[in-house]
Amino acid sequence: MTDALELDALWEDFHRVVNMTSQELAAWLRVSDADEETEPLPDQAGPPMGQHVLAILQKRRTDLTNDDLQVMYDVVDTVTAEADMENEPEPEQTRRRHQLMTIGHDPLKP
Repeated sequence: MTDALELDALWEDFHRVVNMTSQELAAWLRVSDADEETEPLPDQAGPPMGQHVLAILQKRRTDLTNDDLQVMYDVVDTVTAEADMENEPEPEQTRRRHQLMTIGHDPLKP
């Protein structure tokens, strides 16, 4: 487990980059996983990483597991690495936006 200062910094970074609420993320995961023929159960919608981010958003800091911490690090790293999407063509921007939204970050949201 990480020390208190590192955990505080990670908690702040995670909640800074995950700018969607748990309700917004849950709705997006359901929409992104739906297609014409099948739609998963609401609690099974979206990729495992998106489901894990949703679970973390619903936890208190004291309830985090080591797996949660790893996902939080991964999300912060992913969003930070993908932050500069402005120079991409529109279809690529949309694809990347949708990928980031599956982990709780909407680049168009202030």
